[in-house]
Order: sequence, then structure tokens, then C-alpha cells
Amino acid sequence: MRTLPRRLGVAVIVAVIVAFLSIKLDTFRDYQIAEIAVEVTAVAGLTLLTGLSGQISLGHGAFMAIGGYTAALLLMHLNWPFEVALVAAAVVAAASGAVVGAAAARLRGPYLAGATLMLGVALPSLAYAYPGLFGGDQGLNVAFTTPGFLGATFPLTRWQAWVSAAAALITLVLLANLYYSRIGRNWRAVRDDEVAAALDGVNVAAARILAFVVSAACAGLAGALLALVTELVAPGAFTITLSIALLTAAVIGGLGSLPGALWGSLVIVLVPTYVTDVATSHGLSSSVGSNIPVAAYGVVLILVMLVFPQGIQGGLRRLLALFTGPDQKTPKRSALPVAPPADQARASHHALLARGDEPESPPDPPEKEGTS
Repeated sequence: MRTLPRRLGVAVIVAVIVAFLSIKLDTFRDYQIAEIAVEVTAVAGLTLLTGLSGQISLGHGAFMAIGGYTAALLLMHLNWPFEVALVAAAVVAAASGAVVGAAAARLRGPYLAGATLMLGVALPSLAYAYPGLFGGDQGLNVAFTTPGFLGATFPLTRWQAWVSAAAALITLVLLANLYYSRIGRNWRAVRDDEVAAALDGVNVAAARILAFVVSAACAGLAGALLALVTELVAPGAFTITLSIALLTAAVIGGLGSLPGALWGSLVIVLVPTYVTDVATSHGLSSSVGSNIPVAAYGVVLILVMLVFPQGIQGGLRRLLALFTGPDQKTPKRSALPVAPPADQARASHHALLARGDEPESPPDPPEKEGTS
């Protein structure tokens, strides 16, 4: 609880910076801010799942599709407020994550990766199977307008950036508190050694399922935000490429690090745009230019793994440690006083009794000089 006000203060400062940038920048940059916030929301949940609980997911795009279609259907048919639709999308995705997590609790390593990969490939195809409900290949149009109190001239892209950034900041604050809670410690214990965690009283299956639920809720919220930003929900937006991009962002930023979710999201949003602009300016064909962002992902990932094996956030910590040096507040370890031989013998005897081991005979105190 002592650190909660500090995290809220950081979130408020970041919100003010985002609002200032969105006012000063143009419409396209506002759209990029909204897109980065959407990616941060999804990547934060994935880095918590993979980096903290040790579970690999290659199908998080499916949970984003669940959230996006849920929000679109609620806005279109029930005319719910977008805030309620966002919460409902996260809840529905969390319920789906509980079902997937129950199955994933029995899988490990490549088997879990393969199962989630199949989910990411198969689930978006339901839009083609039920075109009357999900719109088929064309998808569903999402109506999202600027509230009236902001005025008729307020840009829609700026409002989309504000809503997405607010949702991302709230998600990060909640995940940060969960990270340092007892639940987060249980996840780290399960990740490091499941047998030791089970012997310590941790319900391993429940911990793994809960990690999937939280991560799926974040992905569902990100999918709903993506629907509000693009004003369209279509199966082409939730392909397996999206799932791989999310995992790439989590690895580049640093697995298990919430600030790393921001760095990874910046990479996967800004690098393709910059590379595409460079390719277009040099007159490359559309077929070649469309494949350059994919190659750029690979190059950036290889460079980060070679230079910063723990991701960008881990590299920043190492650089900061080099400039600041060791922590001066940490006291040096002093030599402990050596106990007399008789006290050492009694301490060893009591330690054996505490463990339940009975020594052959209690140690006798050493004889003093001049006594028989």
C-alpha cells in the first residue's frame, strides 16, 4: 500500500505527458499514440504470463479478437456506453482465458505453445463460419464519436488516444500491484520450480489458470480498444501475425517487466512505419516493401538478444548500474563474532534436536585446566 500512491502519481504524470503530446502533434501521431497504448495493454498481460508464470502463448491475438467482437456487438446491438463495453470485453476474454488456462495447466513447453498457436489460427475463422453475426470477411463497423462536452471541433483521433492511454495506464497500475502481491510471488515460485512451489503450499494449477485469466483479460481489453481506434472489427486484424508480434514485443522489451511492455510496443508500432517510409522513398516495389517490416522485426530481435539478452529494460538497468555504481546505502557485511567451542557444541546439539535427529550422546562441555 505504501507504493500504491507512488504508482498512481507516475501514472498521472504519464497521462499529462500523453495529453500534452496529443495536443501538440498531428492527427497521424495521435493515431500512433492510440495504437501504442493498445499494444501496451496486450503486451503487458502477455509479459506477465510468459515472464512471470513461465507459460508461452502464441495465440493471444485470439483473445484480442474475442474482446474486439464483444465490444462491437454490444455497441451495435445494445448501444452500451463504450466504458461498459470495454469492461465487458475484458470479462468475456477473461472467461475464455479460464477455459484455455484449464487446458493449458496440463501442458508444458512446446505443447502449450502449439495449443495456443492452434487457438490463434482457428478462432478468428469463426467470423467466416457465422457471417450473419460477425460480418464475415468485411467485419463489423464500430461507431465511436467524440463526446459533446469536448466540442464539435475536437479531433476524434485525440479522443481515441486519450481513451486508449487511460485504459493502458489503469491496466499497468493494476498489474504492477498484482506483480508485487502474494499472487505474483506464487507465479514466480511456479515459474522457478513447480515441485518446490507445490511443497510450499502453492496450488500450481490454480496459479497457472489465474495467470491465463489475467493475461486474457488484458488482451480482450486491448482488442476492444483496437475496435474503437480503427472503428472496425474484422478477422484480418487478428491473424497469427498479430500474436507473434505481441510475443516479439514482450521479448524485445524484457519478459516479466512491465516497463518493457512499453519499449516493445514502441518497437513493433514505430519500426514498421519508419521502415515502410524508407522503402517507399527509395522506390521499392510494393511486394518487397510489404515484407521489409517483417525482416525489420527479425533484425531488431536479433540485435536486442545479442546486446541485451534480458530485453531493452534489462539493458537499461545494466547501463544505469554502470553509471551509478553499487548502491551506497547497502551496508557492508561485517564478520560475525565466533562463539566459544562449548556454545558451538550446544548450538549444534539443539539444531539436531530441532530437526528431529537424535545424536548418539549429548556433547560434554570441555574440561577446564586443573580439574579431574
